[in-house]
Amino acid sequence: MFATPYTSIRALAAALLVAGSAEAFTASPLALSTLPRQASVSRGLAAPRLAALGAAARRGGLLLARATADDDEPAIRIGHGWDIHRMTTPELAGQGCVIGGVKVDCEYGIEAHSDGDVLYHSLTDAILGALTLPDIGQLFPDTDPEWRGCDSEKFLGEAWRRMDERGYKVSNVDITLILQQPRVSPIKDKMKDNLVRVLKTTPGRVNIKARTHEKVDSIGESRALSCHAVILIDRK
Repeated sequence: MFATPYTSIRALAAALLVAGSAEAFTASPLALSTLPRQASVSRGLAAPRLAALGAAARRGGLLLARATADDDEPAIRIGHGWDIHRMTTPELAGQGCVIGGVKVDCEYGIEAHSDGDVLYHSLTDAILGALTLPDIGQLFPDTDPEWRGCDSEKFLGEAWRRMDERGYKVSNVDITLILQQPRVSPIKDKMKDNLVRVLKTTPGRVNIKARTHEKVDSIGESRALSCHAVILIDRK
């Protein structure tokens, strides 16, 4: 017997479409989706088996939808973003301190072309990275006067818009703020509410953590603050 393994969903889908429909075959779309990793169809049994699978796939719809999707638009994507800004006094910076869309009542100002929101900047880059798009500095250059003092929610909102247009939604977001000062525990809930609103998602999909830098280097000496953002997005 000659065995032909199906090594990709696309290969199996092509065979299903050629085989056409036949007798009813009871199987869940989830079970069918595992077949490309498991199935080996003999030459003698190929036609009836593929026909039966084709009928099940057409009923469920899930397998063919996955199989015919563009290879450049996978079911899930992941992105990482990082940002850092110097901190000084509000007088020297020319502005105060904004983190996660929240104006922080503190003695620090953020040196930046825009409002210097490290959380929004890192998350914007994470989304753009997941979509394999140019980074935030290319889309919103700090040499462009249009973005001088700009509310960084515009950047994050634009990243979300591009994600939405590509047919993706937020699966989950994980944020890690790294700063010695200011303390952000009092504003964590407000920051999270802002992310849920801008990303049009739910609270259970957004997490914000914060830690100090153990008084080490510029961050630990409260001369800078930084943020890491990781996002997982999936097809709508």
